[in-house]
Amino acid sequence: MTHKNQRRLRKLTKKEPSVLRFFWTYLKVYKVKFFVIIVAIIFSTYLQVKAPQFTGKAIEELAKYAGTYMSVGHADKSPFTSVIKLLVGLYVLNAISMFIQNILMSRVTGQSTNSMRIGLFKKLQTMTIRFFDTHQHGDILSRFTSDLDNISNTMNQALIQVLTNVSMLIGVTFMMFRENAQMTWITLGMAPFAIIFAVVIIKQAEKKVGIQQESVGRLNGYIDEKISGQKVIITNGLEDQTIEGFEKVNNEVKEATFKGQVYSGLLFPTMQGISLLNTAIVIFAGGWLVNSGSIEKAAGLGLIVTFIQYSQQFYMPLTQISSQFSMLQLAFTGAKRLNQVFIQPDEPNDSHLEALTGLHKNVTLSHVDFSYEKDRPILKDISIEAKKGQMVALVGPTGSGKTTVMNLLNRFYDVDSGSITIDGRDIRAVTLDSLRSHIGIVLQDSILFSGTIKENIKFGKPDASDEEVIFAAKQANIHEFIISLEDGYDTLVSDENSVFSVGQKQLISIARTIITNPDLLILDEATSNVDTVTESRIQKAMETVINGRTSFVIAHRLKTILDADFIVVLNQGEIIEVGTHDTLINKDGFYAELYHNQFVFE
Repeated sequence: MTHKNQRRLRKLTKKEPSVLRFFWTYLKVYKVKFFVIIVAIIFSTYLQVKAPQFTGKAIEELAKYAGTYMSVGHADKSPFTSVIKLLVGLYVLNAISMFIQNILMSRVTGQSTNSMRIGLFKKLQTMTIRFFDTHQHGDILSRFTSDLDNISNTMNQALIQVLTNVSMLIGVTFMMFRENAQMTWITLGMAPFAIIFAVVIIKQAEKKVGIQQESVGRLNGYIDEKISGQKVIITNGLEDQTIEGFEKVNNEVKEATFKGQVYSGLLFPTMQGISLLNTAIVIFAGGWLVNSGSIEKAAGLGLIVTFIQYSQQFYMPLTQISSQFSMLQLAFTGAKRLNQVFIQPDEPNDSHLEALTGLHKNVTLSHVDFSYEKDRPILKDISIEAKKGQMVALVGPTGSGKTTVMNLLNRFYDVDSGSITIDGRDIRAVTLDSLRSHIGIVLQDSILFSGTIKENIKFGKPDASDEEVIFAAKQANIHEFIISLEDGYDTLVSDENSVFSVGQKQLISIARTIITNPDLLILDEATSNVDTVTESRIQKAMETVINGRTSFVIAHRLKTILDADFIVVLNQGEIIEVGTHDTLINKDGFYAELYHNQFVFE
């Protein structure tokens, strides 16, 4: 996306835009192509609305030819053949014009939806962690797949139809009034009823289709969650319960889709029925005017045929828009769901702030309060000071706030009150990039990306040399395993072909952290998912990483933090104990109970 498009997108995200404004944001880049398309549509419309006049003229000339031939025995048919030739020429030119429209529209659709996809992905890279914590991955993915596909299909198939049909409505109405005002009012007599029916049905369809897309997002989220946890489902024998859960969510999609399609589908038969009824009215009224002498019989036959075609041309756009409405509604709903992403707040623009140059003295949490949701506090008056080079361990039961401390140190979230400082500087007063460049994280669940082992280790430092990669791998105790592989550091990593155990993935994650050489290290239960042998290897790698660095270690296995400079015990978001392992054991409090219980079970 160009810088110009990015500026437009930023304007778009200041407030929730309308669906039309959303589309225009991307389509106005192609104003020249749209101008050509609109000119072609107007030209095509002109040809189509002129065609009934030539058809009526042909019928009139044919009637004159037949009457003359019957009375005289011979007649000149050249006026009739001339009109037919002109009619054929109109249809040929119309076909060429429509071909140009479709080619250009396909080009515009491909380029604009590509820009939407890139814009959506770039937006996701700038958003806060809160969005990802509060939205299912499957629901986010469905915006890239289902919603963008609906937009693309609609723009390819329906947008050109809408523009053409709007032009046709205007053109047909103009030509009818030029031809005969009395017959025009008769032809337009059913239009108000058609519009009322359309408005009522459209409002209901919009509501039902919105529910349909939301249920599809939930279904995608459910499938993503269960596929990710398929091993857990199988090992616990939860297949039947999972299927029951799927059927429940899938039935919600089925019911929502049925209601959405029923209301969307009502438009076409309704408009088709009104069109047929209107044609019958035009035939009856035209015949009555001819019989009453209001219109000359010879000209009246051609006029009736002309207005029969005009009647069909007038209601044809309404019918076609109605037939495309289901697709249009899916695209509008898709655009609204994309808007919901685009209007989400980005991480703060902190280019005016100073950069953090390093950690030289200490990291301090001072009287920190925090809650993810209002009136549901997670951390209460937390104060911790870690001096340079110290290892601070955070322990406590699940939900005590240990991982939340990690989130705050990285500024994934900001504190509600109190402060977090590095060397006395509030971390909200330094740029996020500089803050996070000095922090290394090893998570409980290790993530490897598609690519080679080398690329995974270099992920945090793309310009790292091969020597740096090997050094990091050696420190993480994974070098020997890597070189035992056929392709060594060039071994490809993928979901379909993973040669790594959980522990080996964790060691590569540690190597990835080592290569960034962080000043502050956060280990979030890095050994909780591995066996004791692998845990020992990871522990040695962690000791290498921690050595000389300030570190916060979150651990469930308390034997991994025996050498911590001090241990902070959290419970229900509050600090209840602080001290070294020996001190806390001698105190025989909450920590001692946790330690002894864990020792017994192990």
